[in-house]
Amino acid sequence: MMLLALVLSACGGTGAGSRAEQLALDMRGAYLAMTACTASMEVTADYGSRVYDYGIDVSWEKEGDTVLTVTAPENIAGVTARLRRDATALEYDGIRVETGALNQQGMSPVDAVPVLLDCAREGFIAECGLETEDETQLLHIICRDPEGTAGTGQECSLWFEADTFALLRGEIAQDGFTVIRCTFTKFERTGAG
Repeated sequence: MMLLALVLSACGGTGAGSRAEQLALDMRGAYLAMTACTASMEVTADYGSRVYDYGIDVSWEKEGDTVLTVTAPENIAGVTARLRRDATALEYDGIRVETGALNQQGMSPVDAVPVLLDCAREGFIAECGLETEDETQLLHIICRDPEGTAGTGQECSLWFEADTFALLRGEIAQDGFTVIRCTFTKFERTGAG
């Protein structure tokens, strides 16, 4: 609990801030207790001069693999990425290709889900607040390096439904530029409180 208080020390504030802080603590506890999740999402990857849109189905297990299956665009639908602690593999139509370690020089759309879930479960919460969208209350958190400042380095912004902690959106920015945006059309957790 002491660690959670330290992680949320940057949220600060009173009134609505205190409610947002409590929700952020509750969300963190639920995501730490989560043993698995499934999701469907739309991903936009922005490389500056090129922008790609994907549809992806996700299956994540705390003690297992993360499996990402492309659902759109149609010409690559069915391509599956299987992420393990020791290796990453791309699979399509029964063929499996080992890809080795992830690229250390940049983020790929395949990295989005593990990064978003790591931020929800363990990231330093630099900011948190409540927002209302279409009459739904959202918990918005921003994770970044504890020594970092807003708009520098990697930042992860997450929006959760405040009542259920279902992940609705996630963005990963590098030096203030959003490189990956995920919009979840379905998100279900198991093993969580």
